[in-house]
Amino acid sequence: MSVFKEKAGSVFRSLCVENWSPLMGGIVIAFFVILLEAWYRPWGIVGGLRNWGDWVFYLLGLYEDQPPHPLWFSSSVLNIGFLWGAFLSATLAREFSFRVPPGIEFVKAIVSGILMGIGSALAMGCNIGGMYMAINNLAANGLLMWIGLVIGVRFAVKYLYWEIEHLPAGGGFEINLSKINPLLALIAIVGLFLATRAYFGSEHDNGAILGGCLILTAGIGYAMHRSRLCIVNALREPFMSGEAAMARAVIVSLLLTTIGIAVLKAAGIRDEMAYVTPTFGLGALLGGIIFGFGMTVAGGCGSGSLWRVAEGQLKLWVVAIFFGLSNSLVRHLFSVYEIIYVNDEGELVSKWLGKSVFMPDYLGYAGTILLVAVFLLIWRILVDWNEETNRLVLEL
Repeated sequence: MSVFKEKAGSVFRSLCVENWSPLMGGIVIAFFVILLEAWYRPWGIVGGLRNWGDWVFYLLGLYEDQPPHPLWFSSSVLNIGFLWGAFLSATLAREFSFRVPPGIEFVKAIVSGILMGIGSALAMGCNIGGMYMAINNLAANGLLMWIGLVIGVRFAVKYLYWEIEHLPAGGGFEINLSKINPLLALIAIVGLFLATRAYFGSEHDNGAILGGCLILTAGIGYAMHRSRLCIVNALREPFMSGEAAMARAVIVSLLLTTIGIAVLKAAGIRDEMAYVTPTFGLGALLGGIIFGFGMTVAGGCGSGSLWRVAEGQLKLWVVAIFFGLSNSLVRHLFSVYEIIYVNDEGELVSKWLGKSVFMPDYLGYAGTILLVAVFLLIWRILVDWNEETNRLVLEL
C-alpha cells in the first residue's frame, strides 16, 4: 500500500468512520450554527416538525389554511438538511440499520413524543430553539428553559429507575443493512449535491437562501451524528453516572455560538429580536420541565431524536411523529384561543406564557455575554465537581 493511499484511508476513517469527541462535535456544530444564522436565520427543529404535522391535519380536513410547502419553508428545509447530513454520516460509517425496540418502547415513544410536543409548544421551542439557540441569541427565556429542562430530566431519571425495577423490558431486534450502507451513502452524496444545485438554480425568490440552509444544516446533522452530541446526555448523565464530557461539549458550543451570534446582532447582520420569544415566564419554565421529562424518557431531544431517526432507530421515528403532531395541535389551539398572537405593533405576544426579554436591552451586549459566560462557568464547575464527587447522582 502506498503511503498516499494509507494516509487517505486514515483521513477517511477519522472523518467518516470513527466517532468524533463530543468537544470536537460541539465546536464544529457551533461553526455551522453561526454560519447559518449569518446566512439566513437561526437553527431550529420544532418549526419543521410542526410544518409536517400541520400538513397531516390539513390533509385530514382539521385545519382550514394550507401550510407552507415543506420544500419551500425554511424550518422544514433545516430539518431535511439535518436528517440528510446525519444519514450520510450513518451510512458512511456503516451504522445505518433498522433497530426495532421492544413493544413497551413504542408506548413510551408515543407518550414522550406527545410530552415533547406540548413542552416545546409552551416554550415556543425544544431544547434547541427554546434553550440552546435562545441562549446564544441572548434571549432570557433560554436560561429559564434550561432550569425547566434540568428539573424535568431529574424527574425523568427517577421514573426510569422505577421503570427498571417494575417494568423490565426485553426483546427488540435489528435489521442489519450495513452491506448496502456504502451504496446508500453514495446516493445520499449525489442527492445532496443535486438538491443543493436545484435550490441555487431555482427561480424561486428564496431558492439560493434555502440551498444554503440545506447544506449548512447537513453539516450540523453530520457533525452531531459523528460526535453523537446529545443534550439529553449532557443534562441526564450528571444525575445517573456523573459523567460530564457531553455537558462540557455543550457548554463550549454554547459559549462559541453566543459570542458569534452576539457579533452578528450587534453588527446589525441579524435582527436583534430573532429567537427572542414571549416565553420568559411560565412558558419557558413549565415547557422546559415537560419537554425535559419527555426527551429523557424518549432517549432523544429535538436534535437527538432526528439524528437517531437518520440511523434507523424506529423508536425515535415514532417519537418524532408524535412530537410534530402534538406540537402542531397545541400551537393551533394557542392560535385559535389567542394564547399567542400578533399585537397592533406587529409583535408576537402572549398573555400567559411570558414576556420577550432581549437581555442586551437591560445589560448591554458586553454585560449579557458576561452573564452567559458566568452561567456556563458555574454549569461547568458543577458538572466537574459532580463527576469527582457523584453528589448529584441519584441512586437506583
